[in-house]
Amino acid sequence: MAKKIIVVGASSGIGKEIASQLIEEGHQVAAFARREKELKKLPSSKVKNLFVKHDVTEYSKVPGEFAKAVKALGGLDEIYYASGVMHRVGAEEFSVEKDLEMLEVNLLGCVAWLNSAATYFQEKKAGKIIGISSIAGDRGRRGNPVYNASKAGMSTYLEALRNRLAVKGIQVVTVKPGMIETPMTEGLSGLMWLITAKEAAQVILAKVNAGKENFYVPARWALVSLIIRLIPSFIFRKLSV
Repeated sequence: MAKKIIVVGASSGIGKEIASQLIEEGHQVAAFARREKELKKLPSSKVKNLFVKHDVTEYSKVPGEFAKAVKALGGLDEIYYASGVMHRVGAEEFSVEKDLEMLEVNLLGCVAWLNSAATYFQEKKAGKIIGISSIAGDRGRRGNPVYNASKAGMSTYLEALRNRLAVKGIQVVTVKPGMIETPMTEGLSGLMWLITAKEAAQVILAKVNAGKENFYVPARWALVSLIIRLIPSFIFRKLSV
């Protein structure tokens, strides 16, 4: 059965592939992203879809955009928050400008959109909320402190939503990708188990449809994360991970 779905962050990477695959499957999609030109490259279909230029850091506009999307779709079954930014940060660099943008896009934009969805689904007593977080949020790595913090905050927020909304019949899903071939990772060296955004999206949609609520992509990153989380802090700070 065709569903009515919002995808926020649909112009590149995993978000673009999720939106594309949902459209190709015949679902009705409202796709949001900053780059309107890229949104227009999403597949066309017989179903009327919605493509909206939107900056997730414009928090005051989110409730209105959400309401318009729900009205245009004629309801809502699922929402995916896939917007994300990871700035390159030098080994001795501390940039408030870069850090604030990562916090705003990765965490605060997520809260703005998913709070609106939670309010809607709570009244409906049904729905799915899916957030694309990251394995990077599982520990505080030296390479990019605020990116790690933004994803840790996102994962904790999604867990709290899941605990709050489960009694209402609402499913909240936390997705933690490992190394994915996207513009965000382009040019980085030493990436292990790299998969394409298309492959990642296929796994995510399959697991969401199967009712999974908290998973890594690919699944083998779950073991890596477990090992990393078990390393004592005084040892972890000496490792280049």
